[in-house]
Parts: sequence; structure tokens; C-alpha cells
Amino acid sequence: MNEKIAKLKEIVAGSERMVFFGGAGVSTESGIPDFRSVDGLYNQKYKYPPETIISHSFYMRDPEEFYRFYKDKMIYQDAKPNMAHKKLAELEAQGKLAAIVTQNIDGLHQMAGSKNVIELHGSIHRNYCTKCHKFYDLDYIIQSDGVPKCSCGGIIKPDVVLYEEGLNNDDIENAIRYISEADTLIIGGTSLVVYPAAGLIRYFRGKHLVVINMSPTQTDSQADLLIADKIGKVLGQL
Repeated sequence: MNEKIAKLKEIVAGSERMVFFGGAGVSTESGIPDFRSVDGLYNQKYKYPPETIISHSFYMRDPEEFYRFYKDKMIYQDAKPNMAHKKLAELEAQGKLAAIVTQNIDGLHQMAGSKNVIELHGSIHRNYCTKCHKFYDLDYIIQSDGVPKCSCGGIIKPDVVLYEEGLNNDDIENAIRYISEADTLIIGGTSLVVYPAAGLIRYFRGKHLVVINMSPTQTDSQADLLIADKIGKVLGQL
């Protein structure tokens, strides 16, 4: 492992335009469970399967049940940035990291100080009225009883990408641009099973591909450096 950390340090030192592509594993060290892990949401008993509840059609059909699950299982208000979030913010401040492309919706990268974060699946911190488009923050959602309503009477929807919904085109284009222009791509805390997000890494044409993940990914064979460990633990040693 010491050799791998030394190699990672060498790659980072020689990079000028890195991009970090991350998933749920980046936030598990902050106490936010991974959807697909053994202890994740997919293995917890609920009235409906999680993938059904957080779908667009279910949200439209039963917003009350959607919000009951969403507030209980998708919002972790007390979660704080871990060493992975902090180190990435530090690398950005040093001018080495050009962008973070994340599948997470928790906002922890921004909380740690990162500025250029592309949130492919949206954010729990942005919420809007589906009728008049007025903006509401996370506190309003948490404090609302049942389905959050706007002052105009409309239902408020979290700005998160639900199943059956498409990703934001601007986010996709920005992610592709940064990934294709990167000299180093670090993939961390994701098994690369969620599409179309996972497909974006095929645009990487740079020098070094680094994969840091607890379980195998489809990109392992192409990686210059493969580290099977917790992302916060690894980046904390840089």
C-alpha cells in the first residue's frame, strides 16, 4: 500500500489539470450509507423498494409516501465533509484539480470548500415549486409536514434526478469537457454501475487513470493505479 500511495503522490505532483469523478463511496465515511452497499438503502426494509419510491412516476403518484422516504433516508443533515472532500478542496485551491464530477446529492464537496462541482444527480439543498418555480432551501423541506408546499400552493420538488428522469444537458456537457481535457482522472467511491453517469469516463484521453474503490469496477483493467481502500483514508495520505 505504501508503494501505491507513493505512486499516487507522484501522479498528483506531475498533474496540472486533474478531474475527480466520485460516487456514494465518497460520502460513506461521513456517515451517509451507500445505496448499493450491504448496509445500504437497497437492503433496508420499506413499504416499497427504494428504486420504486425515488422514481418520477412514484413521486407524481404518491408524493406523500415519496417525501416520507426522502426525508427519512435521503437527507443526512448532520453529515460533515470527510478527508476525501477536504483534500479535493485543497487540491482545487492549489490549482491542480480542475473539477469534481459527482453522483452525490449531499453537497459535502461544497461544504468542504470546493467551488467547481458538477452535480450530475442534483442536490438536496436546491428545491423548487413545480408551479411557480420559487426556490426553497433544505431547512424548509425538513421543517415541512408531509408534502412541502409553496406559498402559491404548488408542490415543492427536490432538484435531484429521480429514476426515469434525464440528467441535465449542461451538466453532461461540462462533465465531458472537463474529463476530456484532464491530464489525470481519479475515479473514487463508485462502482461505475449507474448510467448514464458512469459512461462519461469514456471521454478521458489523458495520461493517468486512477481508481480508488473498495470493490471492483469495470475500469480497473485500464487503470494506471488501482487502490482497493476507502477514498478518505487514501486521499488523506496525500
